[in-house]
Amino acid sequence: MAQARISSSLPPNIDHTKASVAFGERALPKLNEELKDPELITRQRSLMALCDLVHDPENVYKALRLGFLEGLKNLLYDEDGTVRQKTTEVLYIMARHSMGREGILKSDIIPALSRLLDDPVAVCRKNMHQTFEMVSELPAGAAALVDADLVPHLVEKLNSELEEIQELILDTLYYCLKADTAQALNSGAVFVLKDKLNHKSVGIRRKAACALMGISVPLTGKDKVCQEDVVPLLVHLLEDSDTMVRANAAGALMNVTVTTQGKYAALGCGAIPKLLALLGDGCSKVRLNCLKALTTLSEAPEGRKVLLQNVNQIQGYVEDPSEAVRRAAAIAVRVIQWKP
Repeated sequence: MAQARISSSLPPNIDHTKASVAFGERALPKLNEELKDPELITRQRSLMALCDLVHDPENVYKALRLGFLEGLKNLLYDEDGTVRQKTTEVLYIMARHSMGREGILKSDIIPALSRLLDDPVAVCRKNMHQTFEMVSELPAGAAALVDADLVPHLVEKLNSELEEIQELILDTLYYCLKADTAQALNSGAVFVLKDKLNHKSVGIRRKAACALMGISVPLTGKDKVCQEDVVPLLVHLLEDSDTMVRANAAGALMNVTVTTQGKYAALGCGAIPKLLALLGDGCSKVRLNCLKALTTLSEAPEGRKVLLQNVNQIQGYVEDPSEAVRRAAAIAVRVIQWKP
C-alpha cells in the first residue's frame, strides 16, 4: 500500500539563498522592511530577491516610490561584503532604467557610493563603476559626479584598477569631460591617458583616445596635450588595427590641431600622409575625423603646400555616401584652395 512521505529537501524550484517574496502589492514593502533587519542572512536574502525584481521597470518605479534608495544607501556602509556587493548590483540594475538614474541623482547616493572606491571586494567596485557610467550618460549625472569631486579619484584609479574596471572609468571620464575638463586637467589626466594609449588592451586604447578627444576640446586641454608630447602617439594610433582607435585618434588630432602648436606638432610627426591614407577607411567616422584634421592642418602654410598636391583625392569624397563626410570634404577642399 502506498504511503505518503515528506522529503526533508527543499523543492527543486526553491532558491534558499533568496527571501520568499510576498504576493502582489505586499512584495516590495516586505522586502523594504527586511533590508533593515538586524539579521545578516535576512538582509542578504532580501537583496538577492530584490536583484531579480528590479529588472522590471515597473518594480523600479514602485521601489523608488517606497523609498528603497535610502535603505540601500545605508547598506553601502554594511560590514558584510555580500551585502555591499548585492546592494551595488541592485543600484546598477536600477541605473539601467531612466527612472532609476533620475532617482539615484535625486537621492544624493553618489557620495555614499564613492566610499567603495577602495572596497576590498572587486565586484563591489565593478558594480559601483557600472552605476557611475550609467548615471554619467545623463548630462545632469555627469555634472553630479563632477560636483562630487570624483574626477580626480577616477583618474587616480586608472593606475591601479583591474583592466575591465579601467574601461568603465574611461567611459565615465569621457562623459564627465563633457561637463567639465578642469578637474581632469588639474589631476594630471592627460599624462595618465597618454600612458593608456600604449596599452595592450584594444578597449583601453580606444577609450583612452576617446577621453583625449574630449579633454582636448578647450584650449587648456589642447595646450596640455601638446606639452605632454601626446601628439606623436596619436599619429601612431592612426595605424592601429582597431577601427574605433583610429577614429578616436583622428578625432583627438582634429581638436589639437586647431592651435598653431598642435598643427606643427602633428606636421612634424608626419600626420598628413597617414590621414590621407585613412580617407579610404570603411568607417565613416574615421573618414570624417581625418578630413576635419586635414582641414585644420591645411591652415598652416606647410600643410597647405602638401595638401594642394592631394586635393583631387580629397575632392573625390564630395560624393561620399555619408552626408557629414561630403560636407567635411567640401569644406576641406575650399580651405586648402583658399588664396588671400
